[in-house]
Amino acid sequence: MPAALLPKPQMRGLLAKRMKFHLLGAFLVSTGAATLFKFAVAEPRKRAYAEFYKHYDPMKDFEAMKAAGVLEAAPPK
Repeated sequence: MPAALLPKPQMRGLLAKRMKFHLLGAFLVSTGAATLFKFAVAEPRKRAYAEFYKHYDPMKDFEAMKAAGVLEAAPPK
């Protein structure tokens, strides 16, 4: 008779047990990724757009494009 017997493997409920672990892990990883994206990408982008449009003059930009000959409908003077 062998000195050390191996324990029997768990056969019932193994998928459900592993599924709980992996679903919780996937939820935590996806929440972390979404939070990281929001604060590392989306918020700085919003601030950059707000800063750009705070000092943006569309008529000045239009006149500069017209003077450069970029617009075909508005010939330069």
